[in-house]
Amino acid sequence: MQISVSKHDCVTVLHMAGDLDSSNYTEVIVKAQELYDDGARYLLLDLEKVPYVSSAGLMAFHTVARIFAGHSIQGKDAGRPAFRAINPKDDLAVREHFKLLSPQPAVEQVLEVIGLKQFLEIHTDLETAVRSFSVP
Repeated sequence: MQISVSKHDCVTVLHMAGDLDSSNYTEVIVKAQELYDDGARYLLLDLEKVPYVSSAGLMAFHTVARIFAGHSIQGKDAGRPAFRAINPKDDLAVREHFKLLSPQPAVEQVLEVIGLKQFLEIHTDLETAVRSFSVP
């Protein structure tokens, strides 16, 4: 997995290349947390070069979405991540601060099957995706 970052206006784009699975999903979470800690508040996850996402990769999407919605991922016990369902009514901030760009067909199918495609905003064009954020 290769990770790079670019900035487009006030939107940070996290570009990934390679499979996202149990061997590297934490790298995505750590990088997203670093970006958030450094002041990024709008994240576009570029999946154009990600041919495969495992269940661990889906957990990374969930965790990054929670980070950018402003929710702590730290649990009460020694830094273990706290996971809970993303609720469209309660977590509107997720849709406002985290979006996906250009998932490959196999990845998009997985997002559809587990229901994330209905919840997360997905774009196929970088400019349109950047403009879709409600940046103050």
